[in-house]
Amino acid sequence: MEKLFLFKKAQKGGFPFAKRTLVTSALPYANGPLHIGHIAGAYLPADIYTRYKRLRGEDVIHVCGTDEHGVAITIAAEKEGISPQSLVDRYYKEIKEDFEGLSIDFDFFSRTSIPLHHKNAQEFFLRLYEKGYVVKKSISQFFCPKCQRFLPDRYVVGTCPHCSHKRARGDQCENCGRWLEPTDLISPRCSICGTEPILKETYHYYFKLDQFSEKLEKWLSSKKHQWKENVLGLALSWVREGLRERAITRDLPWGVKVPLKEAEGKVLYVWFDAPIGYITATQEWANFKGDNELWKKYWMDKDTRLIHFIGKDNIVFHALVWPAMLMAHGDFILPDNIPANEFLNLMGDKISTSRGWALWVHEALDFFPADYIRFGIASILPESKDSDFDLYDFQNRIHSELADNLGNFIHRTLGFIKNYLQAKIPSPPEPTDPERELFERFKDHTQRLTRSLEDFRFREALKELLEISREGNRYFDKKRPWVTRKEDLTETKRTLATSVALLRSLVTFMEPFLPNSARRLQRQIQMESIPTWQDAMEPKYLQERELGEIEVLFAKIPDSKIEALIGRIRERTESKTPKEEKRVENISFDEFKRMDLRIGKVLEVENIEGAKKLYKLRVDLGDREITLVAGLKEFYTEDDLKGKEIVVIANLEPATIRGIKSEGMLLAAVEDGKPVLLIPEKEVPPGTKIS
Repeated sequence: MEKLFLFKKAQKGGFPFAKRTLVTSALPYANGPLHIGHIAGAYLPADIYTRYKRLRGEDVIHVCGTDEHGVAITIAAEKEGISPQSLVDRYYKEIKEDFEGLSIDFDFFSRTSIPLHHKNAQEFFLRLYEKGYVVKKSISQFFCPKCQRFLPDRYVVGTCPHCSHKRARGDQCENCGRWLEPTDLISPRCSICGTEPILKETYHYYFKLDQFSEKLEKWLSSKKHQWKENVLGLALSWVREGLRERAITRDLPWGVKVPLKEAEGKVLYVWFDAPIGYITATQEWANFKGDNELWKKYWMDKDTRLIHFIGKDNIVFHALVWPAMLMAHGDFILPDNIPANEFLNLMGDKISTSRGWALWVHEALDFFPADYIRFGIASILPESKDSDFDLYDFQNRIHSELADNLGNFIHRTLGFIKNYLQAKIPSPPEPTDPERELFERFKDHTQRLTRSLEDFRFREALKELLEISREGNRYFDKKRPWVTRKEDLTETKRTLATSVALLRSLVTFMEPFLPNSARRLQRQIQMESIPTWQDAMEPKYLQERELGEIEVLFAKIPDSKIEALIGRIRERTESKTPKEEKRVENISFDEFKRMDLRIGKVLEVENIEGAKKLYKLRVDLGDREITLVAGLKEFYTEDDLKGKEIVVIANLEPATIRGIKSEGMLLAAVEDGKPVLLIPEKEVPPGTKIS
């Protein structure tokens, strides 16, 4: 059954249309640079969506800013021996530059350390306090006898009581996602000095989150056909499990001070003050526009659609705590949608900033154009489950989709016009059946493209965009203008005029995903402005005009670049990983039994075009044959490998490497950085199990 939109607003062009839309992206912590996982979670999806809405002519603004309070900031500052303010000033600048480098635009990019935000957060707190939704409670809190201070939740680490992860924090386990209290941890210790803390009496202010259980469940249930299942399911499970009062203050010298005389030394918990930063950013935007009251339309008018783009780790706070805070306050609208994404991994492993296993945005921009990075991430966005950013797969996608599909259609069309029609786009003759059929298929793709964007299914939307250029290439091949230019110039002009009609629309459809390339294409076909979305959904011929300067939009990526970047990441990871962390943890016998280890016989060995280190192997496992991609070319010849018996993990999840599906992994020892294949002592039948 087709998904129905439950947002009861005016319809425009057959799709939901709000009087205005406020888009927010989760505030990034100003304690380190951005990596591609951050971009995939909350920023690129929001930018794509906002650009799309603007092209539809809708009133939409996108706000964000750096989150500059909390324990993560103070820990980072302490490690560097500088003040928290110095730290956040540096990272505010770096993060803002990263966004600009990726062409991720905000109507206003704020920060939570400014006086206006402190004022807003304190007034929000007082409103809830005066309405009876905040209560002061005496508690026992961990105190570090060596550091001589109370430890906020993130200063306490230990073993998670739910999943046994040994590096769980006192507020949340990053491994299983459970919300924790520091006293829940097994074997707690101070994250700064490693000392076992003691419990001492203190007090904090708590938000009565439990009083909103019924309202939250009713509100969340109303989103059943609108929200992503991963977001709604997690939020509802928390409500039904039972909500508790939630501490909203901390003992820290850095942060928004609690505006009560009795609360000396207390600051607002970062997850209480951070979402209020969305309001602050909107106020700053309104002030910049010269209308200090304009922000209220975006936060207090029920005709506004509020959409929060966040990552998986922020779902609980944005779908439960923040809406409950808004309900308690009473003046503001509630979120209409929270299209959270799951996690993005890197080269088959979880991104870890502490280990250095990350692809930083500034680093990626050193190697690739912004649109390549946007495209690579958009094509694998973790919209419903975790996904993996593999640099070889990224290279293959750039080559097969941007260069050989979209770029090929653009360049062959414009190059033909330049070479054979004196660089003048021809006036369109009357379309014939092939053109009419092409335009019908085009309309089908544009409808699906638009529907996918409205549903926050950006990967599917990108696929439809690429299908349009694929249709253009098929049409171009079928019409064969390189033949008709010698026999029927009118037919040639019809082919090229029709192809340019598709390019005219592609400028618009590319803009949310590839904004820099869209503008370069716009200049090449000499369009004064980018057509609106509605206009682009109808294929239209351009009147005769001269082309601008023609250039290749999408060049292929040399192997050397990919290998250099992977080398840099691995080198950094090795240098940052302490020896004790490199030890492999024990696993249970049941975990070992899950691995299907077998003897395989190498039947065929093939070179992979353009790959300096990789072979494609065809391996006999007795009951079946599988394909493996292995980085052995520098150490083994094809003759060395052909006919050899090797040890294979036969039930490993398949991975696509250089466009080839690798269905397992061979095992090798590593000596002085060189692989040494594991082989049986004597020949045994292929498929023999290892136990």
